[in-house]
Amino acid sequence: YHAKSGHPGGSMSCMDLLTVLYFGVMRIDPDAPHAPNRDRFVLSKGHAAPCYYGVLAEKGFFSRDEFKNFRQLHSILQGHPDCKKVPGIDASTGSLGQGCSIAVGMALGAKLQGKDTKVFAMLGDGECQEGQIWEALMSAAHYKLDNLTVMVDNNGLQIDGSNNEVMSLGDLAAKVRAFGFEVFELDGHDIAAIEAALSARTAPGVPKCILAHTVKGKGVSFMENQVGWHGKAPNEEQRQ
Repeated sequence: YHAKSGHPGGSMSCMDLLTVLYFGVMRIDPDAPHAPNRDRFVLSKGHAAPCYYGVLAEKGFFSRDEFKNFRQLHSILQGHPDCKKVPGIDASTGSLGQGCSIAVGMALGAKLQGKDTKVFAMLGDGECQEGQIWEALMSAAHYKLDNLTVMVDNNGLQIDGSNNEVMSLGDLAAKVRAFGFEVFELDGHDIAAIEAALSARTAPGVPKCILAHTVKGKGVSFMENQVGWHGKAPNEEQRQ
């Protein structure tokens, strides 16, 4: 509201996934944000930065007072994550399609160094229309990155309309399985299901994909399943 811009819809659809990840799964320490043995997370759908910032602040990486500066010039909380400015962010993202490749590189690097680091990436479903996503998935399977978990925030909508209208993804679960992943398909707002999927072990050498069916704008009645709330700020009445 104060920034007069942002992406509330796709931020709220992946809020439950990030909450479980950061508060129940990842090995991280706000007092040592650059610890070499920490787990890594890449928000490939970088426009969902608001929920990412919210989780990091709640974990203690920075003060909630920073929220008032969101999307302001010189603020650490820009519209897309900047790892040079924000403690706890492992990769700068925003150009869709690239984050999955970054995560694959992190996971491969950890394997080559003999570390037990786990790497997690959050993709948008519309983002999966990018060819680079599929190159990254193919690489992950080839290099047997069982330390990699890719989460897909499958809310069915993107900035220009529904996924099916813009570029149908077809049977996304079957496609990802065909690329060599073990796929866990679930309700992306079911906390217990998310916990179980994130904790589950795959077969040795098999990367994991969590295909989470979510609701864009989850939790706000007038935003839910409304494509117009992909990238729009609420007015004063809506803010109340």
